[in-house]
Amino acid sequence: MPLYDCMLLVKAHVTKEMITDLVGRVGKRVYQRKGVITDIKSFGTLELGYGIKKRDGRHFQGRLMQMTMMVPPTFNKELQYLNKEDRLLRWLVIKHRSDIVYGVEKMNDDDGSDDFRMFRDYKKVESDEDDDEEEEDDGEVVVE
Repeated sequence: MPLYDCMLLVKAHVTKEMITDLVGRVGKRVYQRKGVITDIKSFGTLELGYGIKKRDGRHFQGRLMQMTMMVPPTFNKELQYLNKEDRLLRWLVIKHRSDIVYGVEKMNDDDGSDDFRMFRDYKKVESDEDDDEEEEDDGEVVVE
């Protein structure tokens, strides 16, 4: 089974008990599909870049949660009930790719041998002192 991240952006005024209930409902669905939740993270209350409009007004803050889970590929369709959830502002499911290396891991794998390879054909730039003298001559106005 592939590894997925389920990102939940919950309204800021929702209590921790209600968030726990919401995460528990998603967890029950994962368990019913013979899946496993490997990690749950909370990023706290965040300021949003723009207001998200819902029935009860615009929301400029939200609580961000991340659930990492191993589930069948069809599990995304089973989470469509979250669209009707009043406590949520947005939700997203992201698939982990094992063949792609991100962030610090990619930097650590690089030995640094080809960092400046693309610059080896460039010549050293000469000083611009000669160009300045020519510009002064061009700037003169002759009146007859």
